[in-house]
Amino acid sequence: MRRYTQKQKLLLSLANFFIFFLMVTTVVTCVLVLFATGLQIPEGTLRNRATVTFAGVILLSLLFTLVDMYRRKFTVERPLRKILSATGQLTEGNFKHRITPVYFLGETNEFNVIIEELNALAAELAGIETLKTDFIANVSHELKTPLAVIQNYSTMLQSPDLTEEKRLEYAAVIANTTHKLSDLITNILKLNKLENQQIYPDKIRYDLSEQLRACLLSYEDLWEAKNLALETNISDDEMIDADPELMSLVWNNLISNAIKFSKLGGQITINLRRDNGYVFVTVADNGCGISSEIGPKIFDKFYQADTSHSAQGNGLGLALVKRVIDIVNGEISVRSKPGLGSSFTVRLPAGENRC
Repeated sequence: MRRYTQKQKLLLSLANFFIFFLMVTTVVTCVLVLFATGLQIPEGTLRNRATVTFAGVILLSLLFTLVDMYRRKFTVERPLRKILSATGQLTEGNFKHRITPVYFLGETNEFNVIIEELNALAAELAGIETLKTDFIANVSHELKTPLAVIQNYSTMLQSPDLTEEKRLEYAAVIANTTHKLSDLITNILKLNKLENQQIYPDKIRYDLSEQLRACLLSYEDLWEAKNLALETNISDDEMIDADPELMSLVWNNLISNAIKFSKLGGQITINLRRDNGYVFVTVADNGCGISSEIGPKIFDKFYQADTSHSAQGNGLGLALVKRVIDIVNGEISVRSKPGLGSSFTVRLPAGENRC
């Protein structure tokens, strides 16, 4: 809050005094005009009383000035000092600071509305700061691991007595780690754009059935390597109005997760159906499953429910999925039991009826 000098405070007090003096003088003059003319008071008496009346006007003006000064101190200056102190704390990055509401004569006022809004803002900023700190910490951790692998294997490649077989093996590890690092950075950039609404869906009418089949075929080598049984129930020619590029992120992440968390010789099920103006896509597996305690966290950035599979991902896939689903006004739900597998269901507006 602005600090006034003693001279400025004196000038403000004098200004308030003159305002009240003019108000009291106006009221007293009006009263005298209204009543004195009808009472036939002698002119001499009025003159003799003029000094006393003027002194009374000055005393009343001083009294009103003092009362207004203390009123402003408790109802205006005190909450303003708290508000400005809080905004200063927020500016300095202290998002834990909260303001206590100020009550005058037991009643609330407009300043308390501002105080409540500032407290809500501080709480929101504190949450964002925590998310940012966690995000930076997680990104740093996720980047250090592949960089350390690349550095170690690059050092070993420089060994002069290294066999050609080992050289090819180390080079393959570096290439694979570099690919994972590239995927991580790409996902971070995509997620950042999605969260900052820098990506806008480019809606076109396209065949969702064909897109799902294409996504499945792209993972054929992976499911065959784990000897997984694939069960599909995809209705034909399901047309939707959406952004195919964004939706491919959803299907690729859900299908790759189903494969990753499935046991050897397990089963993956993909269903696509239409009901009451919506299309429903379900991707299910019979893998390790998700416990009820960690279920609500699976859409958080960098969260990995099963750390035994952490080397195969970076914990950004489901965060990307959730953000895309929110952008296209869809919904995603999860049903899972530990040891029995997980089932992810995406609901999307179907748009016009199919041809």
